[in-house]
Amino acid sequence: MNGPDARTGTASLDDTGKARPWSRRPEFYYALTLFTFALVLVGNGVIGQGGVLPAHSPAVAIFFVVFGLFTIIMGYLQPNAGYVSFDRVAQVASILVLGPVDAAWVNGLASLLFPWLRLREGKPLGSIVIAALNNAGLMTVMILGAGSVYVALGGALPLQQLDATAGVALVGLVVTMQVLNDIGMRVLFRLEKGVWEPSINGFGLAVEVSGCVAAVVLAVVFNTLGMPVTGLLLLVMGLAMVALAQFARMRNRLQLIVDERTRSLREKTRQLERLATRDQLTGLANRRYADEFVDRHVEEHARYQRPFSIALADLDYFKRVNDNYSHEIGDRVLQRVAAILADTCRSADVVARYGGEEFLLCFPETTADAAAAICEKLRRAVAGHDWEAIRPGIRVSLSLGVAELGAGVNRRQLLNAADQRLYMAKERGRDRVVA
Repeated sequence: MNGPDARTGTASLDDTGKARPWSRRPEFYYALTLFTFALVLVGNGVIGQGGVLPAHSPAVAIFFVVFGLFTIIMGYLQPNAGYVSFDRVAQVASILVLGPVDAAWVNGLASLLFPWLRLREGKPLGSIVIAALNNAGLMTVMILGAGSVYVALGGALPLQQLDATAGVALVGLVVTMQVLNDIGMRVLFRLEKGVWEPSINGFGLAVEVSGCVAAVVLAVVFNTLGMPVTGLLLLVMGLAMVALAQFARMRNRLQLIVDERTRSLREKTRQLERLATRDQLTGLANRRYADEFVDRHVEEHARYQRPFSIALADLDYFKRVNDNYSHEIGDRVLQRVAAILADTCRSADVVARYGGEEFLLCFPETTADAAAAICEKLRRAVAGHDWEAIRPGIRVSLSLGVAELGAGVNRRQLLNAADQRLYMAKERGRDRVVA
């Protein structure tokens, strides 16, 4: 799995909240330091261990650079796993053929070159520089470290056959590669985003382990059977990588389509739910929702005897508004009244348009006296509103009837009680609350 392209995270912002220039980002200094450290390690390895292909021609180095690039290019973005590639095949195989030092600089070169291919995709230069330095440095250090562990555990170079010693050494190699890669990526995530993020992913780990197995087979064939057989094996592996990458990309595209349609269906479902429970003119709950809400509280009252009150509110002489000023003005008045009711009531209360110019107000955990006090506040808010802003000459007032839920009372009986008190408010001159 190759390192990710550089990203802009919280750690890449300056004190004003603006993105820092890439040359001043902490991840750039980290990548540059890692790359420099890798160069020093390779230089010491060349001097101390006789690297730079003492047993192979330069053509072998070119082959592994090209093969390494191919395995990275065949990668793809996997949801929740990042960029997944087959570069472990080239990395492990090159260690088992060339040795740790030459494998390190060969794969480091491939990782250094790969990010520059993203220029054609319009990637920012700074991101490419950071990714190139980080990937090359991390791959070089990782391969040198893992290759050294392999040699220390008695692994043969070049690997020509598998035995118990080789098996133990290969396990040490794979584990070391994963640990070093994980540490390097965690540090980069920390510098980019300002948080520690796990870089181990089950799917990505499975791809890397599978790549290591394929690399062992490739190395043994390369070291024992010569180029004709190796070329045939490479052809098969290359076709398999292409097929897997194409399949994964197609699957990702299909997943994106499914996700988009799922989001669209969810949004349409939410819209239908809103249409089923909301009044389109005022945005308040509709009669269906209000009846279900009252029914739930009737059931709760039967079990827990919690207080619950309602109020029916009706606009006084609303027909005159429609007749004298038009139904459009009447709709605007209804919308404004609905807003006043919703803004004045408590968050736990439910305000519903119950029909025409009538509203139902539900007050959970509230006695009739407390509900009447809230209704009086609502009445004053409506009466004191500046209705001239809608149309000069308009006057709007509200009459309300309050009822509290009692033992053995159902929704119909509760609504009838509130309706009777509303009628009393109308009879007593309107613009008042009766409880």
